[in-house]
Amino acid sequence: MPSEGQPYADGRQPDQDRPPVADRLDDDHFPAYTMGRAAELVGSTPAFLRALGEARLITPTRSGGGHRRYSRHQLRLAARARELVDQGTPVDAACRIVSLEDRLERAERANEELRRGEAGTVRGHR
Repeated sequence: MPSEGQPYADGRQPDQDRPPVADRLDDDHFPAYTMGRAAELVGSTPAFLRALGEARLITPTRSGGGHRRYSRHQLRLAARARELVDQGTPVDAACRIVSLEDRLERAERANEELRRGEAGTVRGHR
């Protein structure tokens, strides 16, 4: 958990009035997992997660004691990178591929939201 004023890995600032723990755990970007647990869930080693950090695919949040904390979103990216590396793709290339896939997914989601908004607006004006 970032200390007050320390941003989450995705750049958001923690709120002064934090939501209940259950709500934070539902947040895909909440840094809930330690390095050991993250490596276990991804099926990798801590060194692999550090390599992904060095390649700038994921940037874990640091706890007050300096320990890395990972979000579910970061774990999905790491798991996809691991799949590519297991298929023989170099780590740097895998990170670039996963980063582009993630950007494309976010853009497609944003476009879909815009389409739904426009469809609702058009129907509302008929």
